[in-house]
Amino acid sequence: MEFLQWALPRLHMRWAGFRKIRSRVCKRVQRRINQLQFESISTYQEYLRKHPEEWQKLDELCRVTISRFYRDKMVFSLLELEVLPVLAGQALSCDEDVLHIWSAGCASGEEPYTLMLVWDLSLQLRFPRLRMHILATDTDSVLLKRAEQACYTFSSVKNLPAAWRETAFLDTAGVYCLDPVYKRSVDFQCEDIREALPDGPFDLILCRNLVFTYFDPELQTIIRDRMWDRLKPGGALVTGVHEVLQEGKQDFEIWSARLGIYRKGRTNTRNMLRF
Repeated sequence: MEFLQWALPRLHMRWAGFRKIRSRVCKRVQRRINQLQFESISTYQEYLRKHPEEWQKLDELCRVTISRFYRDKMVFSLLELEVLPVLAGQALSCDEDVLHIWSAGCASGEEPYTLMLVWDLSLQLRFPRLRMHILATDTDSVLLKRAEQACYTFSSVKNLPAAWRETAFLDTAGVYCLDPVYKRSVDFQCEDIREALPDGPFDLILCRNLVFTYFDPELQTIIRDRMWDRLKPGGALVTGVHEVLQEGKQDFEIWSARLGIYRKGRTNTRNMLRF
Protein backbone atom coordinates (compact mmCIF):
# COMPACT_ATOMS: atom_id res chain seq x y z
CA MET A 1 0.00 0.00 0.00
CA GLU A 2 1.54 3.27 -1.12
CA PHE A 3 0.11 5.10 1.87
CA LEU A 4 2.13 2.99 4.33
CA GLN A 5 5.28 3.50 2.27
CA TRP A 6 4.67 7.22 2.65
CA ALA A 7 3.62 7.23 6.31
CA LEU A 8 5.82 4.66 8.04
CA PRO A 9 9.14 6.53 7.65
CA ARG A 10 7.55 9.49 9.40
CA LEU A 11 6.93 7.18 12.38
CA HIS A 12 10.54 5.89 12.22
CA MET A 13 9.20 2.56 11.02
CA ARG A 14 10.25 0.62 7.94
CA TRP A 15 8.06 -0.81 5.23
CA ALA A 16 9.91 -4.13 5.04
CA GLY A 17 9.02 -4.96 8.63
CA PHE A 18 5.30 -4.82 7.80
CA ARG A 19 5.49 -7.18 4.82
CA LYS A 20 3.70 -10.12 6.47
CA ILE A 21 1.09 -8.12 8.36
CA ARG A 22 0.50 -5.10 6.14
CA SER A 23 -3.00 -6.26 5.09
CA ARG A 24 -4.05 -6.17 8.76
CA VAL A 25 -2.69 -2.65 9.22
CA CYS A 26 -4.27 -1.51 5.95
CA LYS A 27 -7.67 -2.68 7.17
CA ARG A 28 -7.24 -0.68 10.37
CA VAL A 29 -6.30 2.42 8.41
CA GLN A 30 -9.31 1.97 6.14
CA ARG A 31 -11.61 1.72 9.15
CA ARG A 32 -10.13 4.97 10.45
CA ILE A 33 -10.74 6.65 7.10
CA ASN A 34 -14.35 5.45 7.17
CA GLN A 35 -14.72 6.68 10.73
CA LEU A 36 -13.58 10.14 9.67
CA GLN A 37 -15.93 9.91 6.67
CA PHE A 38 -13.19 10.63 4.15
CA GLU A 39 -13.70 9.61 0.55
CA SER A 40 -10.11 8.65 -0.23
CA ILE A 41 -6.71 7.89 1.21
CA SER A 42 -5.37 11.12 -0.23
CA THR A 43 -7.88 13.04 1.88
CA TYR A 44 -6.55 11.26 4.95
CA GLN A 45 -2.98 12.14 3.97
CA GLU A 46 -3.94 15.78 3.75
CA TYR A 47 -5.66 15.50 7.11
CA LEU A 48 -2.43 14.18 8.63
CA ARG A 49 -0.51 17.14 7.23
CA LYS A 50 -2.93 19.61 8.79
CA HIS A 51 -3.57 17.75 12.06
CA PRO A 52 -0.27 16.54 13.60
CA GLU A 53 -2.12 14.98 16.52
CA GLU A 54 -3.56 12.37 14.14
CA TRP A 55 -0.11 10.81 13.76
CA GLN A 56 -0.46 9.41 17.27
CA LYS A 57 -3.66 7.64 16.23
CA LEU A 58 -1.97 6.28 13.11
CA ASP A 59 0.92 5.07 15.23
CA GLU A 60 -1.54 3.08 17.34
CA LEU A 61 -3.06 1.56 14.20
CA CYS A 62 0.38 0.38 13.07
CA ARG A 63 1.19 -1.51 16.27
CA VAL A 64 1.30 -5.25 15.76
CA THR A 65 0.98 -7.71 18.64
CA ILE A 66 1.69 -11.42 18.23
CA SER A 67 2.29 -12.88 21.66
CA ARG A 68 1.91 -16.19 23.48
CA PHE A 69 3.60 -18.11 26.25
CA TYR A 70 6.79 -19.98 25.35
CA ARG A 71 6.96 -18.32 21.92
CA ASP A 72 10.09 -19.64 20.14
CA LYS A 73 10.60 -22.63 22.43
CA MET A 74 14.29 -23.04 21.56
CA VAL A 75 15.00 -19.52 22.79
CA PHE A 76 13.50 -20.22 26.19
CA SER A 77 15.23 -23.60 26.29
CA LEU A 78 18.63 -21.95 25.85
CA LEU A 79 17.73 -19.30 28.41
CA GLU A 80 16.81 -22.05 30.87
CA LEU A 81 19.72 -24.39 30.20
CA GLU A 82 22.56 -21.93 29.73
CA VAL A 83 21.95 -18.18 29.68
CA LEU A 84 20.14 -17.75 32.98
CA PRO A 85 22.48 -20.10 34.89
CA VAL A 86 25.47 -18.14 33.57
CA LEU A 87 23.87 -14.83 34.53
CA ALA A 88 22.94 -16.24 37.92
CA GLY A 89 26.54 -17.32 38.51
CA GLN A 90 27.77 -13.85 37.60
CA ALA A 91 25.31 -12.23 39.98
CA LEU A 92 26.30 -14.50 42.86
CA SER A 93 29.99 -13.86 42.21
CA CYS A 94 29.24 -10.16 42.72
CA ASP A 95 27.28 -10.86 45.95
CA GLU A 96 24.01 -9.80 44.33
CA ASP A 97 20.70 -11.34 45.31
CA VAL A 98 18.48 -10.23 42.42
CA LEU A 99 18.58 -10.89 38.69
CA HIS A 100 17.23 -7.79 36.97
CA ILE A 101 15.41 -8.42 33.69
CA TRP A 102 13.76 -6.05 31.22
CA SER A 103 11.11 -7.31 28.80
CA ALA A 104 10.61 -4.62 26.13
CA GLY A 105 7.38 -4.67 24.14
CA CYS A 106 5.79 -7.11 26.57
CA ALA A 107 2.25 -6.85 25.13
CA SER A 108 -0.15 -8.82 27.37
CA GLY A 109 2.60 -10.18 29.58
CA GLU A 110 3.17 -13.60 28.03
CA GLU A 111 6.94 -13.14 27.63
CA PRO A 112 7.82 -11.89 31.13
CA TYR A 113 5.51 -14.40 32.77
CA THR A 114 7.09 -17.22 30.74
CA LEU A 115 10.51 -16.16 31.97
CA MET A 116 9.25 -16.05 35.54
CA LEU A 117 7.88 -19.60 35.20
CA VAL A 118 11.23 -20.76 33.81
CA TRP A 119 12.93 -19.32 36.87
CA ASP A 120 10.46 -20.36 39.54
CA LEU A 121 9.67 -23.85 38.23
CA SER A 122 13.08 -24.86 36.87
CA LEU A 123 15.96 -22.79 38.24
CA GLN A 124 15.06 -21.32 41.63
CA LEU A 125 16.07 -24.42 43.57
CA ARG A 126 19.54 -24.29 41.96
CA PHE A 127 20.02 -20.68 43.02
CA PRO A 128 18.16 -20.28 46.31
CA ARG A 129 20.02 -17.08 47.20
CA LEU A 130 18.77 -15.34 44.07
CA ARG A 131 15.41 -14.02 43.07
CA MET A 132 14.34 -12.61 39.74
CA HIS A 133 12.71 -9.25 39.15
CA ILE A 134 11.26 -8.40 35.74
CA LEU A 135 10.35 -4.94 34.50
CA ALA A 136 8.00 -5.32 31.53
CA THR A 137 7.24 -2.31 29.32
CA ASP A 138 4.92 -1.59 26.45
CA THR A 139 3.41 1.48 24.85
CA ASP A 140 -0.15 0.08 24.84
CA SER A 141 -1.93 0.72 28.14
CA VAL A 142 -4.82 -1.60 27.21
CA LEU A 143 -2.46 -4.53 26.73
CA LEU A 144 -0.72 -3.72 30.01
CA LYS A 145 -4.04 -3.92 31.86
CA ARG A 146 -4.56 -7.39 30.41
CA ALA A 147 -1.04 -8.30 31.49
CA GLU A 148 -1.74 -7.25 35.06
CA GLN A 149 -4.93 -9.36 35.06
CA ALA A 150 -2.94 -12.31 33.64
CA CYS A 151 -5.89 -14.30 32.30
CA TYR A 152 -5.51 -16.00 28.93
CA THR A 153 -7.19 -18.35 26.48
CA PHE A 154 -5.81 -21.82 25.87
CA SER A 155 -4.25 -20.70 22.58
CA SER A 156 -1.98 -18.39 24.56
CA VAL A 157 -0.75 -21.03 27.02
CA LYS A 158 -0.84 -24.21 24.92
CA ASN A 159 2.91 -24.19 24.18
CA LEU A 160 3.85 -24.32 27.85
CA PRO A 161 4.85 -27.69 29.31
CA ALA A 162 1.64 -29.30 30.53
CA ALA A 163 2.97 -29.66 34.07
CA TRP A 164 3.77 -25.95 34.22
CA ARG A 165 0.34 -25.05 32.90
CA GLU A 166 -1.35 -27.21 35.52
CA THR A 167 0.83 -25.87 38.32
CA ALA A 168 0.78 -22.16 37.50
CA PHE A 169 -2.72 -21.54 36.13
CA LEU A 170 -6.27 -21.85 37.33
CA ASP A 171 -8.44 -23.09 34.48
CA THR A 172 -11.97 -21.70 34.70
CA ALA A 173 -14.17 -22.52 31.73
CA GLY A 174 -11.26 -22.29 29.31
CA VAL A 175 -9.79 -19.12 30.80
CA TYR A 176 -6.34 -19.65 32.30
CA CYS A 177 -5.49 -17.21 35.07
CA LEU A 178 -1.95 -17.11 36.42
CA ASP A 179 -1.46 -17.86 40.10
CA PRO A 180 -0.57 -14.54 41.83
CA VAL A 181 2.57 -16.13 43.27
CA TYR A 182 4.11 -15.97 39.77
CA LYS A 183 3.08 -12.34 39.29
CA ARG A 184 4.59 -10.81 42.39
CA SER A 185 8.05 -10.13 40.89
CA VAL A 186 6.85 -8.73 37.56
CA ASP A 187 6.17 -5.00 37.30
CA PHE A 188 4.55 -3.40 34.27
CA GLN A 189 5.24 0.10 33.00
CA CYS A 190 3.76 2.06 30.09
CA GLU A 191 6.69 3.36 28.07
CA ASP A 192 7.52 4.00 24.41
CA ILE A 193 10.97 2.60 23.70
CA ARG A 194 11.46 5.18 20.94
CA GLU A 195 11.34 7.93 23.53
CA ALA A 196 12.69 6.48 26.77
CA LEU A 197 14.30 3.37 28.20
CA PRO A 198 14.31 2.27 31.84
CA ASP A 199 17.51 3.05 33.69
CA GLY A 200 18.76 -0.42 34.52
CA PRO A 201 21.29 -1.84 34.85
CA PHE A 202 19.95 -5.21 33.73
CA ASP A 203 21.36 -8.71 33.65
CA LEU A 204 19.11 -9.59 30.71
CA ILE A 205 17.12 -7.60 28.16
CA LEU A 206 14.53 -9.21 25.91
CA CYS A 207 13.64 -7.09 22.88
CA ARG A 208 12.09 -9.52 20.44
CA ASN A 209 10.17 -8.81 17.24
CA LEU A 210 9.90 -5.08 17.85
CA VAL A 211 12.82 -2.68 17.38
CA PHE A 212 14.81 -4.75 14.91
CA THR A 213 11.77 -5.62 12.80
CA TYR A 214 9.60 -2.53 12.68
CA PHE A 215 11.87 0.47 13.31
CA ASP A 216 14.10 2.18 10.75
CA PRO A 217 17.85 1.41 10.83
CA GLU A 218 18.84 4.74 12.35
CA LEU A 219 16.48 4.30 15.28
CA GLN A 220 17.52 0.66 15.65
CA THR A 221 21.13 1.74 16.13
CA ILE A 222 20.21 4.40 18.68
CA ILE A 223 18.14 1.99 20.75
CA ARG A 224 20.73 -0.77 20.42
CA ASP A 225 23.41 1.51 21.89
CA ARG A 226 21.09 2.59 24.68
CA MET A 227 20.37 -1.03 25.57
CA TRP A 228 24.11 -1.73 25.62
CA ASP A 229 24.52 1.06 28.18
CA ARG A 230 21.80 -0.47 30.36
CA LEU A 231 23.28 -3.97 30.42
CA LYS A 232 25.66 -5.06 33.12
CA PRO A 233 29.05 -6.37 31.92
CA GLY A 234 28.41 -9.94 30.84
CA GLY A 235 24.68 -9.24 30.50
CA ALA A 236 22.62 -10.71 27.66
CA LEU A 237 20.38 -9.24 24.95
CA VAL A 238 17.74 -11.40 23.25
CA THR A 239 16.33 -10.30 19.89
CA GLY A 240 13.88 -12.06 17.58
CA VAL A 241 15.15 -15.20 15.85
CA HIS A 242 14.68 -13.59 12.43
CA GLU A 243 16.07 -10.18 13.38
CA VAL A 244 19.49 -8.73 12.57
CA LEU A 245 21.24 -6.67 15.21
CA GLN A 246 22.50 -3.36 13.85
CA GLU A 247 26.12 -2.35 14.30
CA GLY A 248 26.70 0.29 16.94
CA LYS A 249 29.30 2.03 19.05
CA GLN A 250 30.12 -1.17 20.95
CA ASP A 251 30.25 -4.77 19.74
CA PHE A 252 28.13 -7.48 21.28
CA GLU A 253 29.56 -10.97 21.56
CA ILE A 254 27.47 -13.62 19.84
CA TRP A 255 25.93 -16.07 22.29
CA SER A 256 23.67 -17.74 19.73
CA ALA A 257 23.45 -16.25 16.24
CA ARG A 258 20.68 -18.64 15.25
CA LEU A 259 18.49 -17.68 18.21
CA GLY A 260 19.37 -13.97 18.31
CA ILE A 261 21.11 -13.98 21.70
CA TYR A 262 24.05 -11.64 22.35
CA ARG A 263 26.26 -10.70 25.25
CA LYS A 264 27.89 -7.53 26.51
CA GLY A 265 31.49 -8.60 26.91
CA ARG A 266 33.19 -8.61 30.28
CA THR A 267 36.46 -9.99 28.83
CA ASN A 268 38.23 -9.82 25.48
CA THR A 269 36.65 -13.10 24.39
CA ARG A 270 34.70 -12.60 21.16
CA ASN A 271 32.06 -14.66 19.38
CA MET A 272 31.64 -17.14 22.25
CA LEU A 273 29.15 -19.58 20.76
CA ARG A 274 27.58 -19.99 17.35
CA PHE A 275 24.48 -22.15 17.45
